[in-house]
Amino acid sequence: MSTIQTNTVDPSLLATMNGAKAQANSIQTAQNQFMTLLTTQLKNQDPLNPMDNAQVTSQLAQLSTVTGINQVNASINAMNANFQAGQSLQAANMIGHGVLVPGNSIELTKTTNAAGASTTAGAYGLNLPQNISGGTVTITNAAGAVVKTINLGQMSQGVQTLSWDGSTDAGGVAPEGKYSYSVKASSGASAVTPTNLEFGMVSSVSAGAQGVSLNLANLGSVAMNSVVQIF
Repeated sequence: MSTIQTNTVDPSLLATMNGAKAQANSIQTAQNQFMTLLTTQLKNQDPLNPMDNAQVTSQLAQLSTVTGINQVNASINAMNANFQAGQSLQAANMIGHGVLVPGNSIELTKTTNAAGASTTAGAYGLNLPQNISGGTVTITNAAGAVVKTINLGQMSQGVQTLSWDGSTDAGGVAPEGKYSYSVKASSGASAVTPTNLEFGMVSSVSAGAQGVSLNLANLGSVAMNSVVQIF
């Protein structure tokens, strides 16, 4: 995998386009070789027993079919390269932005303003398949111990952006770091299973055989199409 900066060209894209050019050259080479072979056969055929016209036509038809398939493949490869280039440029614009992606972690951080006051917060989210009447978020530390339990009120279907202020059930403030959370939600008497979402900042973009991915600080690499919300 190679990291893409906004002012560079993705090496994998260049390799793809060079491969398409090489494939086009190989198609032309195959055509030339076939025509040379056919011409040689016609020149050296027995005048008393010439090649059947149907046989010549069949060979030309086979060449046309193979050439057509190769040209379609070359066109698809070129289109894929252009699509990946467009995706890379689009993804590069997301550098420095926050995103919500599937996951169950919360990164608790402390920030200090110009006046010297500090606040602690950790962003996360839920993607609800339907409206809920209530629920509970349970936040645990790296050791699996429960740090905070948050009661959810009524929420509408769709993506909900939430935050944790770092407060604990014991009345203190949790230290900075990564935490995990689980959710139990319901709609009346029926349980509802939401998709947990974690927050990350896009630090760079990568392109590889599997397509374009975003590198998120403290979360790692995620596929671009897994992004649920952009901030």
